[in-house]
Amino acid sequence: MSFSVLMYHEIRKEQEFNPEHPSYIDVKQDYDDILPSPLFVTLEHFEEQMTYLHEQNYHILTLAEVKDYYRGKEIPEKSVLLTFDDCFQSVKEYAYPILKKYDFHAVAFVVTSWLQDTATEFNPEKSVCMTKTDLTDISDVFEYANHTHSFHQRTNAETSMMMEASDEEFSQDLDTCNEFVEVKDVFAYPFGLFNDRNVSLLREKGVILAFTTETGKNDRQTEPLHLKRNVIPYFINLDAFKKIVQ
Repeated sequence: MSFSVLMYHEIRKEQEFNPEHPSYIDVKQDYDDILPSPLFVTLEHFEEQMTYLHEQNYHILTLAEVKDYYRGKEIPEKSVLLTFDDCFQSVKEYAYPILKKYDFHAVAFVVTSWLQDTATEFNPEKSVCMTKTDLTDISDVFEYANHTHSFHQRTNAETSMMMEASDEEFSQDLDTCNEFVEVKDVFAYPFGLFNDRNVSLLREKGVILAFTTETGKNDRQTEPLHLKRNVIPYFINLDAFKKIVQ
């Protein structure tokens, strides 16, 4: 038995989205970056994808079920884990109502230093982070896990701040994020980047599951600290989506 993990970041209506227009992130931490267009999905495609999962009777996993799977418990044949990274406004604006409509469950990986202090009106021109209150408002659908407190920053194309931090710094950062997130033993690597030292520290800290950005399905032969996730980009059609989850 295997399962797919789907990864989303930002959602936009087709009329709002221009893949040639850079989307600058707006987060509390002093960090400037641009969210690449393949990390967007259109609202129309997202709703189509969730409708397909619902109509085809897919089982939407919780993190507890994934943990139990790696302890030997079975999962339903058609199982999918839905994940959202970074907690941008569109998750509440667009994803939440659709997920709630179908009684779906999802995971959001939180960069706690990115969460804004004050809620603002949804702005499709920028990738604006939500507040802690926003996350509480949608917690009947979402569970929250660790995506670092302040180490979600690139230092170059192949390295993140997390990778350059000492073990002590990384450990402290994990603890800070875990003061807020409910699920404290699950982690998502920023940008999908990590090294062996990071993995060893996560294991020492009691982390059970850690998610990469490597594509493919997961089974019991998959290392639980190297779990695969499939980015669902704006240009994917429903047939391509079906191949990822089937």
